[in-house]
Amino acid sequence: MIAEYESRILALIDDMVEHASDDELFASGYLRGHLTLAVAELEAGDDHSAEAVYGQVAQSLEKAIQAGELNPRDQALVLGMWDTLFQKAKV
Repeated sequence: MIAEYESRILALIDDMVEHASDDELFASGYLRGHLTLAVAELEAGDDHSAEAVYGQVAQSLEKAIQAGELNPRDQALVLGMWDTLFQKAKV
């Protein structure tokens, strides 16, 4: 399930490339890295649900924000895109 969910999100990101703004391209690329890392970490565990992926990525993003990696505008952009991608991939 986890690999299928990751594939759906990555496909949504790939589909955005042709029409995305520079900000959206930045956010999607940033999320791609966090998603890949989160899935790799979750594969070693027992919970392979979509909610586990969401939580792991959200936790990873929060660590990045706390480390000062994203300014407030980029934080809102990345977090908003993550929520949108999660909802679209769940369907």
